[in-house]
Amino acid sequence: MTRVCTVCTHQNRAAIDAALVAGTPNRRIATQHGLSEAAVRRHAAEHLPASLVTAAGEEATRQALDVLQQLKTINAAALTVLRDARAAQDGDLALKAIDRIHRQIELQAKLLGDLDERPVVNVLLSPAWLQVRGQLVAALAPFPEARVAVAAVLAC
Repeated sequence: MTRVCTVCTHQNRAAIDAALVAGTPNRRIATQHGLSEAAVRRHAAEHLPASLVTAAGEEATRQALDVLQQLKTINAAALTVLRDARAAQDGDLALKAIDRIHRQIELQAKLLGDLDERPVVNVLLSPAWLQVRGQLVAALAPFPEARVAVAAVLAC
């Protein structure tokens, strides 16, 4: 006899499905609704309506497109202000419009992933590495061939 899915027959199935689509961890859903984690996992894999997953993806795309459209609208307005400021020979307003356009371009690059602001650390220039490298080369002084080989590798 086939086993009945405890999530499909649960009184809060709609809430459980919504939580799964939203990415809530299976364990949390199971705890909140008195289910086993395995039951929630099986339900998600075998019974979660594809239309819900597709709808969630479409909503995320719609929100992203809305943000992009708002960004384009702001860019167009800033360019219009810049054009008008140049025509009126208002240097102060023109500079403010240029600054706004610059910030909009930067924001757009961040949103699209084209601008990486993570710090870059060059460990080859760190004092700790320079000290270790020096000690390593000094320790190899009694072994000239090994010292030359290690120095060649470290120089790369």
